Amino acid sequence: MASLSLNTIKQMMRVMKDKPGFDRVLNKVEAVAAAPGKVVCEMRVDEEHTNGFGTLHGGLTATLVDVISTMAIMYSERGAPGVSVDMNITYMNAAKLGEDVVITAQVLKEGRTLAFCTVDLSSKATGKMIAQGRHTKHLGGS
Repeated sequence: MASLSLNTIKQMMRVMKDKPGFDRVLNKVEAVAAAPGKVVCEMRVDEEHTNGFGTLHGGLTATLVDVISTMAIMYSERGAPGVSVDMNITYMNAAKLGEDVVITAQVLKEGRTLAFCTVDLSSKATGKMIAQGRHTKHLGGS
C-alpha cells in the first residue's frame, strides 16, 4: 500500500499549484478526504474557471478528471501515477459561477499494467451530478 495520507495529497496538490505551468489552474482545488484508492476534493467555480456562458469550462472539468484520478491511483496499492491511455467525460449539468463542486475520484480496478478510475463531479449544495469521467492509465510493468 502506498504510504500516502490526506496531508501528503494536500502537499502534492500544493506543489503542483505553485509550479509554473498549466497545473496552476488547480489553485482553488482543495483535497478534503482520502482513503486508499479514493480522493475527494472541492472547488468553488470562480470566473477564471468559466466558459463564455459563465459555467464551469469543459476543459477544466477534463483536467480535474485527469489530476484527481491520478491522485487516487497514487494513493493505491501501486502508488505510481502512470500515463493516460484513455479518458472520457460525460457532461450532464452546468456548474454555475459561485457554485461549490465536489470531485470524487475512485480507482475501480488496478491490474499489472492498467488502472481504471471513475471521477464524479457534483454540486455540493444539491448533490446533482455535473459530470462523470472515466480515466484509464498505464502503470508500467510487464
